[in-house]
Amino acid sequence: MISKYIISVIIPAFIFAGCSTKSPIENNFITVDVTKDYPKKDVVLQDIFDIEYVPLETSDEFLTSGNVRAIGKDLIITKNNGRTDGNIYLFDRTTGKGIRRINRLGQGGEEYTNILDIVLDEDRQEMFVNNHYLAKIVVYDLKGNFKRSFKQKENYFYGEIGNFDKDRLICHDDCLSFDKEETKRNFFMLASKQDGSIKEIPIPYDKVKTSLILKQVDGKKRDWSIYNKRMIPYKDSWLLNEISADTIYRYSPDAGLIPFIVRKPSVQTMSPEIFLFPSVMTDRYYFMQTAKKDFDFKMDSDVERTDLMYDKETNKIFRVTIYNADYTEKVPVKIMFEMFMLSFINKDGVAFSRVLPAFELAEAYKNGKLRGHLKKIAAKLDEEDNPVIMIAKYKR
Repeated sequence: MISKYIISVIIPAFIFAGCSTKSPIENNFITVDVTKDYPKKDVVLQDIFDIEYVPLETSDEFLTSGNVRAIGKDLIITKNNGRTDGNIYLFDRTTGKGIRRINRLGQGGEEYTNILDIVLDEDRQEMFVNNHYLAKIVVYDLKGNFKRSFKQKENYFYGEIGNFDKDRLICHDDCLSFDKEETKRNFFMLASKQDGSIKEIPIPYDKVKTSLILKQVDGKKRDWSIYNKRMIPYKDSWLLNEISADTIYRYSPDAGLIPFIVRKPSVQTMSPEIFLFPSVMTDRYYFMQTAKKDFDFKMDSDVERTDLMYDKETNKIFRVTIYNADYTEKVPVKIMFEMFMLSFINKDGVAFSRVLPAFELAEAYKNGKLRGHLKKIAAKLDEEDNPVIMIAKYKR
């Protein structure tokens, strides 16, 4: 379970941690003070993204919670929340019409026992199913025919996988230790799409920090983990967030590892820690979220989170609230990571997608809270229909 940690990054993190700046940006990376009370700013979603809505066809064959796993030029791929029913749904990217339902759930060598994630390689007409119960990746064509499979790195847990380039997946090891302090290891890897052979991506850090919160509550051990994405697709690269480090790096096939965001104060000096997570990125705006590692097990509510936005044009950071102009009232919309609801895409002009449940839209329409094209779509919805997928595209 322990991998040898080899520092191969030329620029160590402590150089950046010690920088003192009067503005957020320096040397092509920005500095974010996770303890600072930044000024508030309200933003309209449509001012930053072009928004379209795709209602997913509802039928006996196509019944899905709409957990979007991939969006390509022609396809939307979804699965259901949870990991056990085995259904993979392919919908038309433009119309939302159901194309195919695939289910290869089983114990055989060409099957999967669960679906944690799905990666689409549209160029090769392949999809990669992350079967983490069996620690393997199973590869199918887009008709569901088995092509090959390969094992994941032994004693690692591929909690996140993504399409890095034509030959490799990029993966994050989400392994957590409940019993002892974790030993240093490299949490990011490139895995061959053919045989699963890996190349580790070392990120320099001092002591391991974990998002896992463990406490004794009424004589019982309780645990809670802060879950945000550690890998965010960005242009032709990926943002890699090792929460034990003070630098979030941008990693690309050509440039390798480059500092992108530096946080202060150092996460190594904080107790409880405040973690910084990147989210959706555009040419002008960087969206981020802080999360404080302090959980009230008796209240059973989420940890304290703050949504931030960096404006590259003004070189300023704000506490941001985002509103969808297709609602008549100011209803906040999250574009930070939210389990089952939001997916980062960054492909073919699409920044991210968000699930809009049919029952919520039907209720909003009934109460006169929608406008524009979303109102027209909601007028035709039954509350038990499949959801509508909101697709946010980069403005041209």
